[in-house]
Amino acid sequence: MAETRRKFLNALIGTGLVGWLASVLYPVFSFLKPPELPEATVSSIKWGVATDFPAGTSEIVKFGRTPVLLIRLDSGEFKAFEATCTHLDCTVQFRSDKKDIWCACHNGIYDLRGLNVSGPPPRPLSQYAVNVVDGELFVAKAEA
Repeated sequence: MAETRRKFLNALIGTGLVGWLASVLYPVFSFLKPPELPEATVSSIKWGVATDFPAGTSEIVKFGRTPVLLIRLDSGEFKAFEATCTHLDCTVQFRSDKKDIWCACHNGIYDLRGLNVSGPPPRPLSQYAVNVVDGELFVAKAEA
C-alpha cells in the first residue's frame, strides 16, 4: 500500500517537474530563434528629383533590405553599386576627393566602375542601373 502511494507521488512530482521545465525552456528557445521574415521583392526604387542630387556627392539608399551607394559624378553621370564590401560586407563609401569607393574596414578600394583595385575585396561591387525619367531618378537592378 505504501509502495503504491510512493510511486504515485513520485510520478506526480516527476510529471510536474517536467511540465515546469518545459514551460520555462520553451519561451526561452522561442525567444532565441529569430522569426522568419519574408523579404519583399524590389525591382526599382524612386530616389526623387535628379536635380536635387548635387554633383560629386553620394548617398546610401535602401533597395529592399540591401543598401545601395548612389553616386553623382562631377560629369553629372549617375552610378549605383551595392554598398557592402565583397570582402566582409562592411559598408563602403564614396570618396569624392580621391574619386573612388572605399571600404574602411580593411582599406579595400574600388574604382568608379565598381572594380576592386586594391585591398582584400575578392570581386567587384554589384552594379545597379540608374535612370532619369521625366527628371525623376530611379535605381533598378542591372540586367544580367
